[in-house]
Amino acid sequence: MLPRPRRLSFVSRRRLCLSLLLGAAMLAGCDGDTPPPQPEVRPVRVVTVEHSAGGEVVSLTGTVQAETEVNLAFRIDGRLVERMVNVGDAVRAGQVVARLNPENEENGLRAARAQLAAAQAQFTEAANNYWRQSELLRDGWTTRVRYDQAAQARQTAQSAVDAAQAQVGIAETRLGYTELVSDVNGRVTARGAEPGEVVQPGRMIIQVARDEGRDAVFDVPPALKDQAPANPVIDVVLSSDPSVRTTGRVREVSPRADAVTGTFQVRVGLADPPPGMRLGATVTGRLTLGSAAGYAIPASALTRTDNQPAVWVVDPANQTVALRTVELVRHDPGHVVVGAGLAAGDIVVTAGVQALRPGQKVRLLGGAR
Repeated sequence: MLPRPRRLSFVSRRRLCLSLLLGAAMLAGCDGDTPPPQPEVRPVRVVTVEHSAGGEVVSLTGTVQAETEVNLAFRIDGRLVERMVNVGDAVRAGQVVARLNPENEENGLRAARAQLAAAQAQFTEAANNYWRQSELLRDGWTTRVRYDQAAQARQTAQSAVDAAQAQVGIAETRLGYTELVSDVNGRVTARGAEPGEVVQPGRMIIQVARDEGRDAVFDVPPALKDQAPANPVIDVVLSSDPSVRTTGRVREVSPRADAVTGTFQVRVGLADPPPGMRLGATVTGRLTLGSAAGYAIPASALTRTDNQPAVWVVDPANQTVALRTVELVRHDPGHVVVGAGLAAGDIVVTAGVQALRPGQKVRLLGGAR
């Protein structure tokens, strides 16, 4: 049999009730003294807004080329027997740079001179006959018909002399064409034929880059070509030595895109290029693309409210955040430019924007100045 539970006496029950009441009162007193929980302070990264004058700097790599390149070629065909210059050599106006075999032209000149001598002899005979007929006609010993025939023969002989003299001039000129003479000052950049080859008229023998000017040549994407301002000033620096620098302006834009790359060739005329910018040197051109002024901030600071772009702005006085709508001018994967909604000196949250609420306390981790 189980023992029967022990009954508490009246006094014991009264003491138990008093103990329970006292404990409850003590617990109630403790709850009344507990302070309310502190609001959550969220650490955030921020940046201080600075005004931007607008525009972005675009850099392209190109090469230095001559403003004008001239192809020197013979005007007649023949066998190339001598080329006096090579790639990299300097040439001067009036300098002979190549020669053809002159044998055929020398023979042609001798033949033309022989024809001239024969024509001159015939003219002398015809002229003497004309003067005799003139004398005889004056004295009445000949007829007008014979006189007219003598005059015509003299005129024909004179025409033959003129034609022969012209042929001599042509032959002399062709003989002169066997020497290729440079008419520009510059430097040889390419050669097109070697001694021993038979060349046709107009075939490039050497290419000369003229000394008068230098261009920086760039391959420009279509989007950049369309955004560039009119007649911009471009900073050009030597890629291997940025201390060697100058400026230039666009001199020529190709109207047709390259079939392979889709880029447009742009030639920038260099103003007083330094000696270090030699032909073929690699250079970097920098151009500032104009745009509306604004405030550049990291793209991570951007959020949305009511389908409008917005950012969290920190109140430095009480370290709380507020959501503010902004107007974007330009954006890319890394940065956005705000045209309206911010002011210089505003502190904008750049990380953790999705976990914030209006009026929330924050602790700045860095970036504000």
